[in-house]
Amino acid sequence: MNKKIWAPAGIAFSLALSTLGGVTSAREFAEKKTVPDVQTIVENMSIEEKVGQMLMPDFRNWQEQGESKATGFIDMNSEVASIIEKYHLGGVILFAENVVDTEQTVRLTDGLQNASKDLPLFITIDQEGGIVTRLQTGTNLPGNMALGATRNKNYAYQSGEIIGKELSSLGINVNFGPAVDVNNNPGNPVIGVRSFSSDPDLVSKLGIETIKGLQSQNMIATTKHFPGHGDTAVDSHYGLPLVSHNKERLRSIELVPFQKAIDAGVDMMMTAHVQFPAFDDTTYISKKDGQEIMVPATLSQKVITGLLREEMGFEGVVVTDALNMKAIADNFGQEDAVVLALKSGVDIALMPAQVNSLQMEKNITSVFDAVKEAVESGEIPLDQVNRSVTRILELKVKREILKPGKVAADTPIDKKILRALQVVGNKNHLKKERKIAEDAITLLKNEDKTLPFKPKKNENILVLAPFADQVESMSRSINELVDQNRIKKVQVTGMSFSEKSFTSEVARLIDEADYVITGSYIVKNDPAVNDGVIDDSIQDSSKWATAFPRAAMKYAQKKDKRFVLMSVRNPYDVANFEEAKAVMAVYGFKGYSNGRYRQPNIPAGIATIFGESKPRGTLPVDIPSVTKPSESLYKFGYGLDIKSGKPIKK
Repeated sequence: MNKKIWAPAGIAFSLALSTLGGVTSAREFAEKKTVPDVQTIVENMSIEEKVGQMLMPDFRNWQEQGESKATGFIDMNSEVASIIEKYHLGGVILFAENVVDTEQTVRLTDGLQNASKDLPLFITIDQEGGIVTRLQTGTNLPGNMALGATRNKNYAYQSGEIIGKELSSLGINVNFGPAVDVNNNPGNPVIGVRSFSSDPDLVSKLGIETIKGLQSQNMIATTKHFPGHGDTAVDSHYGLPLVSHNKERLRSIELVPFQKAIDAGVDMMMTAHVQFPAFDDTTYISKKDGQEIMVPATLSQKVITGLLREEMGFEGVVVTDALNMKAIADNFGQEDAVVLALKSGVDIALMPAQVNSLQMEKNITSVFDAVKEAVESGEIPLDQVNRSVTRILELKVKREILKPGKVAADTPIDKKILRALQVVGNKNHLKKERKIAEDAITLLKNEDKTLPFKPKKNENILVLAPFADQVESMSRSINELVDQNRIKKVQVTGMSFSEKSFTSEVARLIDEADYVITGSYIVKNDPAVNDGVIDDSIQDSSKWATAFPRAAMKYAQKKDKRFVLMSVRNPYDVANFEEAKAVMAVYGFKGYSNGRYRQPNIPAGIATIFGESKPRGTLPVDIPSVTKPSESLYKFGYGLDIKSGKPIKK
């Protein structure tokens, strides 16, 4: 005899009484922690409910009726609730626009879950740590390449643990991280410091520990971007990248971290909008320009089902990267892209349609109807849909998102808020964040013992950096050292590269300075090189990111000023400054804004410059020479001890 014990609204959920030991109340059912019968749920779901579980839109911005424009969606409203309920959505993704402070975020996630009357939502976010973070009140951490510079598994675990604790306290249950791309292309415009390393084994080691840290907090961990976005020269937000390596090379480099993450039990896998002709050279006609293009991995059945599922044995949930990115949207169109992705074997279509008002609901309607029609016609087989929905619900059960006894499991909103306020960005997390960042600092040159700086009282320190928030981070960090009596009182002058050219005013500031700190932020090295020499006579405005700091370096050293070059983004840019006497990499460019340090990397670099911490990092990538591209300027594993001047051995 079967008796209905508990069910999400509209879904028949039956279990045999014998398996419950005679339990009859929902509360007792929850206390027994009986596992929901996913198979029974799926069997009783309508096609509409199944399709909804496979769609994950964003509500980054929202324009309510009567308002003149869309603004950040931060407060739950009946309009978004109606869309969640109407389309039986399985999840949503949040962005920085949605998570402006801790209490607000808890209230928003609570409202989103309450809107899902059938099944609880995946509430997801990209909180990788480092340069890709969304929480505006959270612990940002120094990022993956900084972790790679430390070589420290414990730091990777701690990073995952901190992110997991903070997200969980906010009501977010899926993190789209870590990125386990192997960044072996110095010109990569989108990955760079988001990667742990150019070495697949180091990426694997640190990636797995980050996953474990996340999962220790019951947070769903997602490896991305499968099969690998590390060796690309195009950003898939704007175009369609291609990786032309053969299968043997891909299996020995790009696929290694993904396979090891699968073996370690990662929950979710995010696809890459990248072409991999070695695995699938099927072509389509682009809707953008009518040209023939190869299918990207996200839409490839050979890659998702053949390679990832069948060959590599991944049994978890596969989610696409955002389908509104130009690599997909421009070439395939909204509805076709979603249908092709689901046909390929992915379980969830991320950001399948832009919906930022009720007037734009037609976009999600169009996608929903296209998928439903494809299922009903057999273009997307129903048994494949059932497998996807089963995987989705099984993961929700595994991570205690879907559980019996909702009443017993509920926590009052005030308690949720209090808990989150105690967890998010707390002092213990910030202390660990700073320690990791300091140990990641990598000293690459220190001729004439330029570092550490030891200024005398009232000496002048000039800070130059590409952007105002970076100047503020450097200046504020120096002044904090003064306030803490760790260095003598000094005069700090700061200037950003706002005019993008080296002027007489900049020269005057250097003339007046005793010490000069210059930040370098170069996404992709592109200096003018003639006969193996960087040609500084070419003042191309498009190369300002290289030209300005080089001009500052040359002038400061000509005037015998103590000068240090701080690489604040991809460390490859230090190759533009071979003549500098002191060079360091900090692996993170976010500065100080809105009353907080948005990354610990720059302050950690300042602490090193003034001798308040020792650089312990070693390069997690090779840095090729700009003037001799076939040669390495600094090799993988290189880093100097500031005291002895000798290479650090790890």
